[in-house]
Amino acid sequence: MNTKTIEITVRTFRTEELSTEEKQWRDIAVAVAEQAYAPYSGFRVGAVAVLADSTLVTGNNQENMASPSGLCAERVALFGAGARYPKAPVKALAVVAVRDGRVLPSIAPCGACRQVLQETERRQRQPVRILLCGCEEVRCVDSAAALLPLSFDQMDM
Repeated sequence: MNTKTIEITVRTFRTEELSTEEKQWRDIAVAVAEQAYAPYSGFRVGAVAVLADSTLVTGNNQENMASPSGLCAERVALFGAGARYPKAPVKALAVVAVRDGRVLPSIAPCGACRQVLQETERRQRQPVRILLCGCEEVRCVDSAAALLPLSFDQMDM
């Protein structure tokens, strides 16, 4: 039997410690979350994909009565970036959740979003910095590999 230990580094910042640029991403994600279509859960999520040239592509969760036909904010932003700017690498993704008009503590992407983040990194051959923005703190990882260390890849097919 072999044993493998997997360690990740997650940096936690107070919201006021973010750079001006990162605060802008968070604020945009909050505004986009408020516009999410979430009539069933009331759980609104906004995401901002930041491209290498600083272009911002936003997304929010889109629920559907025929669950699980909806789509998470992270995938809306990443797929939108891929559709509109297929050659532009994503350098960062900021994510925030809002309920009843209030920003919640930081949340982590679901498994499907983690897998899409992993494939985005593989396709562009560079990591995506992920900012999980909350009401008071922001958790940051430097790569999707930190969120999904044992991801499905081409070797599994």
